[in-house]
Amino acid sequence: MRSVLETPTLPDILAARAASEPETVAMIVHGSGELTFGQWQARSNAVADDLLNRGVRGGDRVAMVFPGSGWIDYAVAFLGVLKAGAVAVPLSDRMPAAEIEQIVEHCSASVTLTGRDGPPPEGSASPPEVALRPTDMAQILYTSGTTGKAKGVAATHANLAFGARTQPRRRAFAHSRHLVHAFPIGTNAGQMMLVNALTAHPAVVTLPRFTPGRFAGLIERHRAGTVFLVPAMAVELLNLQEGPDLSSVLLLGSAAAPLPPAVASGLTRMFPKATITNYYTSTEAAPAQTIMLFDPERPRSVGRSAAGGDVRIASPEGEDLPPGQTGEVWMRSPAAPRAYYDDPAASGEVFRAGWIRMGDLGYLDDDGYLYLVDRDGDVVKSGAFKVSTLKVENALYEHPAVVEAAAYGLPHHVLGTAVAAAVVLRAEVSDADIRAFLRDRLAQHEIPSEIARMESLPRNRGGKVDKRALRAQA
Repeated sequence: MRSVLETPTLPDILAARAASEPETVAMIVHGSGELTFGQWQARSNAVADDLLNRGVRGGDRVAMVFPGSGWIDYAVAFLGVLKAGAVAVPLSDRMPAAEIEQIVEHCSASVTLTGRDGPPPEGSASPPEVALRPTDMAQILYTSGTTGKAKGVAATHANLAFGARTQPRRRAFAHSRHLVHAFPIGTNAGQMMLVNALTAHPAVVTLPRFTPGRFAGLIERHRAGTVFLVPAMAVELLNLQEGPDLSSVLLLGSAAAPLPPAVASGLTRMFPKATITNYYTSTEAAPAQTIMLFDPERPRSVGRSAAGGDVRIASPEGEDLPPGQTGEVWMRSPAAPRAYYDDPAASGEVFRAGWIRMGDLGYLDDDGYLYLVDRDGDVVKSGAFKVSTLKVENALYEHPAVVEAAAYGLPHHVLGTAVAAAVVLRAEVSDADIRAFLRDRLAQHEIPSEIARMESLPRNRGGKVDKRALRAQA
């Protein structure tokens, strides 16, 4: 295994691809245009020169506030920031202005780039002479804050480029000419797709904003062999009345949240030639992950550790637990570990000797497959019982009238907390019918005492259900 110091940086990888295949398209944004490796290299060189001329120096933080339609300009600016030796802070203009202001202040950004600025008009043939070390900080990515205030997760060049080569024998997703996604700028999933645009074989195609019809149409138009989405997008796709031809897809990857078994099963029918794959990681843990090829024999597993990482289940005291016993999920990153920026206390709670506390409860089976029980903070302690909201949600998704579902806890005068659920329905159905359906799948104490109907579930910018918002609306 190569040392960290031998790991290339993302600018190294872009320079190599621009030199060997300058006319190859790296990225396509529907309705906006496309970007070749040669253009990416020249334009990002110009961004780096511009930043240096504005006084940006190594280690300075540069906030990047871009709209969904600005993926090309964002990709150019991101590499330009890295080439200048600065630290990129990816953000989205869909974030509240107050949150952007708080983040810019927290990281002490010296410059803020926006999609309105645009890159310098002329490209530059040569990158600036700035030495980049793999151990230098390259990015601060702020979490979506589902369990509290957002934290800035700092990653080095070595972490972002882990596993990449400037001249690999074979590039990722080589079965595909196009890879389609609709992840937002400023999310961990979006950053993974940006790295794929640099390192993988297919051109990366994206939509400024996800809608199921346009997304499916984009897959058909480009005959995409690879597709990435989050479970919320999968649910919307499955509810298309008439869909385009999706038979070109050979790999469909779902990230950001566990894929409910009923949804995964539906995807196997919608994408008849695709391998349905669930990726489990976090902003803190990347590139550590587990990968699960959907298996009807293990429908609720999120897979086994991949990419040279590891996974363990531990007690609150940190002791390893045997297979089948529920505890805290920890993952070990094979790359240079990340950390919370300017927050040593929080870093000490989550990052320990290469291991990352995931904030989830789960267990391993005898073959090393990981099963998630719930988010640590989402478990409903109802009377003498602890209820997994994931288990309740998976059961609700099996109901033919349920489009989307989320379970959470609400205060109860006797039990302390009672199980509640919010559902999006495709057809009206009574609470009594839903509960009768659940009695064959759940214990009595797991059946929701309250069922709220919604037109859509509140979600954060990463696509995860915002359960704090659900509890606030109750």
